[in-house]
Amino acid sequence: QVQLVESGGGLVQTGDSLRLSCAASGRTFSTTAMGWFRQAPGKERDFVVGIRWSGLSTYNDYADSVKGRFTISRDPAKNTVYLQMNALKPEDTAVYYCAATTIQFPLASRPYRERANYAYWGQGTQVTVSS
Repeated sequence: QVQLVESGGGLVQTGDSLRLSCAASGRTFSTTAMGWFRQAPGKERDFVVGIRWSGLSTYNDYADSVKGRFTISRDPAKNTVYLQMNALKPEDTAVYYCAATTIQFPLASRPYRERANYAYWGQGTQVTVSS
């Protein structure tokens, strides 16, 4: 089992920045990727960003809607993943969920964007961007 705890959400204005953190514990040695998904009211939970690793190789993946504004990073020593969100827009408002998987796909492959492939989820953290 892997436990995930998110932090860092809040209420900000358009153009502001926020950094989310996701701390993993438990059987973290078995994880192959972590990601952030978000869910706005009445909408599906969608992929936002992901970081995957295999040996010494890592791969970062971004949804088109956040590319150039969001940056994912990982501190393996702390088993923590960070999501730096810059130039926030009202459409970024959602509950942000951290997720982890133990499935190994090719690093750049699309299955890592599918929430069904993630077995472990955090409780979510609210991000609200006012206009």
